[in-house]
Amino acid sequence: MKFPKFNLQKFEKSEGTKRKELSNQLDKICRETGFLILEGHGVPSAVINAQWRVVSEFFLLPNEKKQKASIPYTGYPYGWIGPNKEALAASKGKKTPPDLKESFNGGPLNIPIGIEDTRAYDFCYQPTIWPELDGFKDAWQTYYMEMERLAKRIMSAFAEALGLETAFFDPFIGNPISALRALNYPATSEVTEEGQQRAGAHTDYGSLTILLPQPETAGLQINQKGAWVDVPTLEGCLIVNLGDLMERWTSGRWVSTLHRVVAKPNQTQRKSLAFFHQPDWQAKITPIFPGGESSVFSGPYLMDKFKSTNV
Repeated sequence: MKFPKFNLQKFEKSEGTKRKELSNQLDKICRETGFLILEGHGVPSAVINAQWRVVSEFFLLPNEKKQKASIPYTGYPYGWIGPNKEALAASKGKKTPPDLKESFNGGPLNIPIGIEDTRAYDFCYQPTIWPELDGFKDAWQTYYMEMERLAKRIMSAFAEALGLETAFFDPFIGNPISALRALNYPATSEVTEEGQQRAGAHTDYGSLTILLPQPETAGLQINQKGAWVDVPTLEGCLIVNLGDLMERWTSGRWVSTLHRVVAKPNQTQRKSLAFFHQPDWQAKITPIFPGGESSVFSGPYLMDKFKSTNV
């Protein structure tokens, strides 16, 4: 397949008939694949390069040093999660060996007060356990803020693509419970367990995901009509995909696509940065169009999904 692309800055600067044409194009992509290559994202290259530098330095540390930033218990959301701790296919009800990866995870930078459901503070607003690495926290938080800004722009474009007011989603994302995840897939010699992948087949949970794969690496695949299709890594571009919550929000008009990071013998190391955008904890997600499922609350929905994947 010819992988779909969308230029966000071109859309934002367009007017009239051209804007409607691009809006329809985005709607078509979200209906058919739920994945796209994002051009014109506007994230400064200096911010991206600084993030790659600190993430690469962190994953090069010996495990005993990474352990200092480890999550304190299974189900804690932010910090280092070492190898053999997650099996993403479990979120789709499939039992597999643990995924061949490690990750560092960071949560929201701002903590709102007054959320009645205290589980929000016990889960999504737990502190990130930072590694003892010069410049790591600053670079991470700067990249996170860029992703928050970009996600809001994408959500505005999504609103127009759905025929809604540009600001339709704004009341739901005032304090999003988004998370940033740096992933390291170590080099493989051979796959020893049947069904084991670098990241098992799954769909993402929230509204959208912004992915930055390591340049000149491969492995991400999406399922299209039962076949696995490689997602290209293009210089200067990001990858955006929809999550389960957006599929539910649009009453199934848009699709949250099954994807995986495939494991093969003798693969080189691969890293990626994934920003998982999620509406406010207390946001009530009610299907926009007729025929959708029942309403859910963003935070509890995310928490249940996340906890199903921990080994």
